[in-house]
Amino acid sequence: MDKSQILKHLNTANEVALETMAHGHMPFGAVLVAPDNETVLMRQGNIDTVRHAENELARRASAIYSESYLWDCTLVTTIEPCAMCAGTQYWANIGRLVYGVSEEDLKAMTGNHPDNPTMTLSSRVVLDAGQKSFHIHGPFEEVRETILEPHKSCW
Repeated sequence: MDKSQILKHLNTANEVALETMAHGHMPFGAVLVAPDNETVLMRQGNIDTVRHAENELARRASAIYSESYLWDCTLVTTIEPCAMCAGTQYWANIGRLVYGVSEEDLKAMTGNHPDNPTMTLSSRVVLDAGQKSFHIHGPFEEVRETILEPHKSCW
């Protein structure tokens, strides 16, 4: 996936986050991109503190697509996945991850807010602990402010 494709998909994930926020949920969004690096197969917003966008997307994808197909897909998400979501991506066998903003940046914004008790545990650490070699790209400074903007009114 080249940089223009990455930024396009990050903006699409952010549109999902904004739609999710408009329906009363926290502004997190994720999309699953096909191996052609263009086609968006699925879109998912955050549901609650346990049903995160990335987690729900990975679960749905693993029920529909084969592990070998998912290995060549990319999970694109606004904010770096938490430990739970990275673990779900691992088990779903989605081989690539792209995120716009780091978990560390989100934690700096949310503090110890009860709706997002963010861990200091990078998705890279979680995915690197496994037996598969994931491709991880992020954060991207070009979309940082756009992605963080809706979060300013949440925390």
